[in-house]
Amino acid sequence: MKDRHAEDVDSSDVWVEHPLGKIFARIWTPAMKVDRSQARAPIVLFHDSLGCVDLWRDFPSKLSGFLGREVIAYDRLGFGRSDPRADMPPVDFVAEESRSYFPAIVKRFMLQRFVAFGHSVGGGMAVNCAADYPGACEALITESAQVFAEDRTLTSIAQAKEQFKDDRQLERLRKYHGEKAEWVLRAWTDSWLDPQFASWTLAAVLPRVTCPVLAIHGEHDEYGSAVHPEMITQLCSGPSKMEMMNDTYHVPHRERDADVLALVSRFLKSAH
Repeated sequence: MKDRHAEDVDSSDVWVEHPLGKIFARIWTPAMKVDRSQARAPIVLFHDSLGCVDLWRDFPSKLSGFLGREVIAYDRLGFGRSDPRADMPPVDFVAEESRSYFPAIVKRFMLQRFVAFGHSVGGGMAVNCAADYPGACEALITESAQVFAEDRTLTSIAQAKEQFKDDRQLERLRKYHGEKAEWVLRAWTDSWLDPQFASWTLAAVLPRVTCPVLAIHGEHDEYGSAVHPEMITQLCSGPSKMEMMNDTYHVPHRERDADVLALVSRFLKSAH
């Protein structure tokens, strides 16, 4: 039997207009196309603090083929191929994504319904989008998401900031972000380590999430303990499920992609 991972998946690149600059996006579509009005809701991917479309690597293609759904990923403004940002992100940058930038994605792809899937800080952004679009967001999947500025998270970010003083480390970022690499690094480390950010939390946002929720987390995640998926599943108002993955760190979709695909598939089948 043919593995659905091996299904042909088409992809196309799209530029999304925004008043502050162009946003780069890519959409993956299963080879077996159906009328969009009859298709299942597309999955929108929200990348992590140093991420971009290309750093999802082959996961979106596998996700699209395995689930038979469209998958959309985009570079936040300032990241990857999107235009640079003129300013540093504000203290409420996690909520800002849903408020100020995601509407352009919704409009460009005519998203009447969608599944939000966010990794790391992208998980917090996906939470805000699920809360802000209760009629359109059919399900929420968080992976390695943070709910507040935990000591473990801040310690690991401070260590990473030191490591990136080695220009060879920064060169890895330049491969994906070009001249924006230094901005991307500062947008991560300076934002999270800012004393004003210490009080940030999703505690007031999570109860507004009414759709089904799957919170995936690695047991050895260096950027957050199990308290984060526990809070997500406990505070969301809709049905929720937590999946702790053994022998897994901060990037389950790269470390154990087949297991993540299976978890997401079972969850979405049960969510409808």
